[in-house]
Amino acid sequence: MSIEKTPGKNEILFVWFNRYAGVTIKTPSKTFVIDPVDVRPKNLQKVDAVLISHEHYDHLDQSLVAEIHKLSQCMIVADPTSAKRLRNVIPTEKLNEVQPGLEVKVGDVSVKAERCNHPPAATPISFVITSEDGVKVFHTADSLPFPEMAAIGEREKFDVVFCTVGIAPGTSPETGLEIARLTKPKVAVPYHTGSTADLKRFSELLKREMPKTTCLIPEMGKIYQVSRKV
Repeated sequence: MSIEKTPGKNEILFVWFNRYAGVTIKTPSKTFVIDPVDVRPKNLQKVDAVLISHEHYDHLDQSLVAEIHKLSQCMIVADPTSAKRLRNVIPTEKLNEVQPGLEVKVGDVSVKAERCNHPPAATPISFVITSEDGVKVFHTADSLPFPEMAAIGEREKFDVVFCTVGIAPGTSPETGLEIARLTKPKVAVPYHTGSTADLKRFSELLKREMPKTTCLIPEMGKIYQVSRKV
């Protein structure tokens, strides 16, 4: 889903557009779409980069990515397995294959790949997006928590972390809470579920265990603003 409004300085806007990990993030200068499936390409014509975390059907739709690229001429940043599947539909100069630890610059915005603990996938990654103003977002894809998340959180000082709470094997509101506990964001966003009960359970757990962290329960298709205090 596109976001027409442009965020101000030290702000980002985001929208969750499916019940999986599909998120559009807009900084003051760039628009990113992560794991687009179940969305119309015509709604994603003004995109600077598409980010793909892994090859599963609810995260990678090759024909949709190709159509988005055709409409926008955007950059594609993908894990190795997904990149291989996209080589026949995306020009080489526009396709960036990344592994944990690698960084891609999209203008003044940084996209860094990190580990993703999602065993069913071949080469899954998560994404750290740092806006031109320093707003930091952690998109964890389908990840279960893992100890190194604490070091990532300490290093990055996240403003927003998207926490998987359902659908993917082993995930739950409890594992989502553990991601928030490890990464310590200012705002925790539960996602990757079709269950409102999962979202509510995560919110209740977070309020009890991490009262200083804001829980933002997203509604699909609604645009949210997050600001970084300076």
